[in-house]
Amino acid sequence: MLIIGITGTLGAGKGTIVEYLAGEQGFVHYSVRAWLLEEIRRRGLPGNRDSMFKLANDLRAANGPSYVTDQLFNQARESGKNCIIESIRTPGEITSLRQKGPFVLFAVDADPRIRYERILKRQSETDRISFETFLANEARETGTTDPNKQNLSACMKQADYLFLNNSTRAELFTAVSSALSEINGK
Repeated sequence: MLIIGITGTLGAGKGTIVEYLAGEQGFVHYSVRAWLLEEIRRRGLPGNRDSMFKLANDLRAANGPSYVTDQLFNQARESGKNCIIESIRTPGEITSLRQKGPFVLFAVDADPRIRYERILKRQSETDRISFETFLANEARETGTTDPNKQNLSACMKQADYLFLNNSTRAELFTAVSSALSEINGK
């Protein structure tokens, strides 16, 4: 069983990589976003990015930096199949997942304007924001020293594979396929 974690900037293509891995390679997908939104709905909170950010950080502060991804890992382990955990946001999540067995971290990034256009197209309930808010959200999630808060920069630096996704889906799929071939060859 292989676990691939996916981290990356907002709108960079994490979901597109998931689409390829789940659809073309048979991986089972576990989403931090979906898990948090389910918990937000259960608690009767607004389904927006601010609620997700606060809830995730509160859960990590109360239960440890890897709490959310540990919940997803437990589900993944039960499946016994190759799995994806999307979206890794704290270095503690990476440390925890690396200790649990075969784990590879993918990171994806793209130009901010391209990423913003992508989030507008996907029409998610948490993505109906201005470009300025988009940049502010990303800054908030990028560089903290608090181990219980999101730090995309630190996570991306720990990636085993980094994909720059400024082009087509086909090019991203080719790059991910090459990485899988390398992983499977080890």
